[in-house]
Amino acid sequence: MAIVVALCLIAFVFQSYQVDGPSMEQTLQNNDRLIVWKLPRTWSRITGHAYVPKRGDIIVFNEDGLAACGQAASKQLIKRVIGLPHDRVVVKDGTITIYNSQHPNGFQPDKTLPYHSQITEVTSGNIDVTLSKSQVFVSGDNRTDSCDSRNFGAISTSQIIGKLVLRLLPLNTAERF
Repeated sequence: MAIVVALCLIAFVFQSYQVDGPSMEQTLQNNDRLIVWKLPRTWSRITGHAYVPKRGDIIVFNEDGLAACGQAASKQLIKRVIGLPHDRVVVKDGTITIYNSQHPNGFQPDKTLPYHSQITEVTSGNIDVTLSKSQVFVSGDNRTDSCDSRNFGAISTSQIIGKLVLRLLPLNTAERF
C-alpha cells in the first residue's frame, strides 16, 4: 500500500527533479535538487480547465521541439514563465516587452517583476508573437545559454508538468519559490 501511495504522490502531487545545465543560472545551478508541485496541473486535468501558472513562475514542462537547439528529440525542461495567454511578446533590441489589456503600451517583465535581479544578460532574438488562450512563453534566466520559447516557440499549457516550489540541495542554498 505504501508503494501505491508513493507512486500516486509522485504522479499527481509532487516530484523531485535535478537541474541539468546552465539555462537557469543565477537562479538555479547545475545539479540543484528541486521539488516541483504538480497538484494544480492534476486538478486542472480533473476539472477540464487549463493550468496557467503566474508570470514569473518557474515551471517544468515536456518539450519535443529541441531540434531547433541542436538537441536530440524531447525532454523535460525548466524555465521561467514570461508571457501568459493572450499576451503579445516582443523580443527586440535585447529586451522582452509584453503587451496585453492591462498594459497596452507594454511593460518589461525582466525589469519590473521580482526576479529581475536574476537576469544579467540582454535577451537575444527578434520575436513578435501573440499567444493563444492555451499558450505561455518561457525563457531561461541565463538568456545567452538557454534553449527556450525564442527557439522552439510558445508552449501549450498541456505540456506543463508543475511549478517549482522548493530547492532542497545544496542545503546552504535551500529556498522556497
